[in-house]
Amino acid sequence: MTEAAPFEPLRIGILGAARIGPDAIIGPAAELGHRVVAVAARDKTRADAYAAAHGIERVAESYDALLADPEVEVVYNPLANSLHGPWNRKIAAAGKALLSEKPFASNAEEAADVAAAIRAAGVGFLEGFHYCFHPGYRRVMQLLDDDRIGRVRRVEVRMSMPTPQDGDPRWDYDLAGGAMMDLGCYAVHAMRRYGIRIGAAPAVVSAHCELHAENVDASCTFDVVYPDGTTGHGHVSMEGEKFDFRLTFIGDRGRATLHDFLGPHRDNRLTVVADGAQTVERAPSRSTYAYQLEAFARALRTGEPTVLDLDDAVENMSMIDAVYRAAGLPVRGGKAGIP
Repeated sequence: MTEAAPFEPLRIGILGAARIGPDAIIGPAAELGHRVVAVAARDKTRADAYAAAHGIERVAESYDALLADPEVEVVYNPLANSLHGPWNRKIAAAGKALLSEKPFASNAEEAADVAAAIRAAGVGFLEGFHYCFHPGYRRVMQLLDDDRIGRVRRVEVRMSMPTPQDGDPRWDYDLAGGAMMDLGCYAVHAMRRYGIRIGAAPAVVSAHCELHAENVDASCTFDVVYPDGTTGHGHVSMEGEKFDFRLTFIGDRGRATLHDFLGPHRDNRLTVVADGAQTVERAPSRSTYAYQLEAFARALRTGEPTVLDLDDAVENMSMIDAVYRAAGLPVRGGKAGIP
């Protein structure tokens, strides 16, 4: 059990009775001493059951009622992808701090509009790329800084997950579904974060997607190149047998692999092969989401900046759009979805 933060607990509201909620916000809040004061869902009966199961203090009558609740100061938005942008705008307009599930919006055009609304409202914001806050990921960055594997030549991200059931929102184009939206946003983000470290953003050079339904990708493979010639390769699939989220940096003297960069509670190995020798380190198995909520709480209570901001959210959506276009598919979301 982690000692509670030395400042006033956050008062958190949740939009939707989402499956991800217990792992992403409810459990970390309980661990860190924050309060989940309210939840709202389209079906109030479902919200009642969700609140009872997870110890949430009360149920709001609607999403709008939750935003109007003066006790709610932070809103977590885990709704379907197509609802991230519209409700992120509404959360900001209500004057609430916002923790948004990724992706931030349905496409880059919408993301830019939502980012402008959040800036105008002046509220706290974080997009949920939780892996960035974990010591395992930070340890890999330290190894790169220390030249442990030499000059990085390639970044590889391979991700798969068990197949969602038919009817799942992730299989619905109108709900901004697809493998690139659900998993690929992480792969793109990890490649972009490396680009930020070297001061050179990657460019998408090719992509190919296998479809589950019209315009909805079940898997996608894409390649990028950085201005210095470093390459990146991503493969994401929603038709796997298990959760497999691997991030690898390949240098001219070796490689460093986080075996599960999203879920160190499943596999916390960090394998380094350098100059012919292999070592295996163990990152903390504590949830990435707990570290994320710690960082967001510090930002809201003390003003300490996080490593992610609104520009990052917009740029990530721009690169997701670029992958879809390279694969010959429309990006998600209305008129901006026309290639």
